[in-house]
Amino acid sequence: MRERIAESVAAIQGRSTLRPEAAIILGTGLGGLAERIEVETEIPYEEIPHFPLSTVESHTGRLLLGRLGGRPVVAMQGRFHLYEGYSLQEVTFPVRVLRALGAGTLIVSNACGGMNPFWQPGDLVLIADHINLLGDNPLIGPNDDELGPRFPDMSAVYDAGLRELAREVAAERRIPLRSGVYVAVAGPNLETRAEYRMLRAMGADVVGMSTVPEVIVAIHGGMRVMGISIITDACLPDALEEADIARIIATARGAEPSLTALVEGVVGRM
Repeated sequence: MRERIAESVAAIQGRSTLRPEAAIILGTGLGGLAERIEVETEIPYEEIPHFPLSTVESHTGRLLLGRLGGRPVVAMQGRFHLYEGYSLQEVTFPVRVLRALGAGTLIVSNACGGMNPFWQPGDLVLIADHINLLGDNPLIGPNDDELGPRFPDMSAVYDAGLRELAREVAAERRIPLRSGVYVAVAGPNLETRAEYRMLRAMGADVVGMSTVPEVIVAIHGGMRVMGISIITDACLPDALEEADIARIIATARGAEPSLTALVEGVVGRM
């Protein structure tokens, strides 16, 4: 894997001299955050060796290098998912590359379903912890000690300092910010009423089909991690409505200005 990482890094560094301090992954309907980045270099995924290609609507498929909040960053405008047919090693390969480029912090965003009955679509949720129900793990297989330990500790995945900083920025900018547990499922179908009841009983507040694999690999590589979800639909089993993907994406985009202000504020103070 290290050879493939090195080839990807070489291709990127051949087009940009920027050395990012932070990496940002933009999820479904959240590509507009890229507009706040002072982009110096834009690279389509297909021009980066070994990168997967985005196949999901609203995932543009570009790597952006530039500055946000005055700091050098690299952003993935579009991510990859297990349900697209990629292995979790392929899904998370870009995180390895972002780390090798120099990013010591990963900020990951996603659109999710809200199962906490006190929360509403459009709310931002600061991820405090997660549950992996993907049925797989990106670290399965031989371990390369140069990339990370065989058994990485997951007792404090989401960095306490970054979460406190996010709360401070949210309070100053009057951005309502929830905090809760994200559960990752394989998808691509949405959940049944019974499944929502089970996930809620397990302690999850929001549910999605991404994020956890990238976070696991980031922790494996020694990165600090912050995760933010936008609730795009209410997943309350006793009041469940048929999912409308167009409405889900529209809700994510409607909440994007708050997400943008929050992330920009955090990055600027790191």
